[in-house]
Amino acid sequence: MRKAQGSDKADCLNIEYAYKKKPFFDFCKRFEDIFIALLGLLITSPLFLIIAIIIKATSKGPIIYRHQRVGRNGKDFYVLKFRTMINDNRSIEEILTKEEYELFLVDLKLPNDPRVTKFGQFLRKTSLDELPQLVNILKGEMSLIGPRPIMRQYELERFGKDADLLLKVRPGLTGYWASHGRNNTSYDERMKMELYYVTKRGFWLDTKIFFKTILAVLSRKGAV
Repeated sequence: MRKAQGSDKADCLNIEYAYKKKPFFDFCKRFEDIFIALLGLLITSPLFLIIAIIIKATSKGPIIYRHQRVGRNGKDFYVLKFRTMINDNRSIEEILTKEEYELFLVDLKLPNDPRVTKFGQFLRKTSLDELPQLVNILKGEMSLIGPRPIMRQYELERFGKDADLLLKVRPGLTGYWASHGRNNTSYDERMKMELYYVTKRGFWLDTKIFFKTILAVLSRKGAV
């Protein structure tokens, strides 16, 4: 997959995917990430407490969900989210029906996922389940903006030869796909958008993604 062919959800039509080092941009981006993550945690700390109380009161299990993902340079880390699913130690194949599991494997998402709690549905619709990833950003595992973190199982192999390109940068709390398509796109479209960002990343693109993400969250466009 060397050229993106798709819709405007992307400006990624006919883009040659090639990584370029941008040391000044990367330095400024890391400084910005630390500042925004600290400020975000300070401002949302009361919200963290409220969400934690509701999760504990409405379902059994931990407040924070940790899931292993692949980060920059192929290093695994645990992405943090508020738990939105029932606490079940069974594998996804055991929980879902055969039809649901086959549907899940197509785009790695499932409409009306039976594992998601009622409060979890609200957290996902508002993207509030992602707030704990501010901690991932502080630790340097993630950035405010970048490709969304992917699973080693199911996802990494789909990128094929472009997997190394994707892993050149830190995964992001939001990104090109998250702001332009979210769950209204196929997985193939998502891959093109993520690779487009790695290729074209810069101050202006990050600014556009930041404000487009705010609009997407407020409109709940593409949320599951």
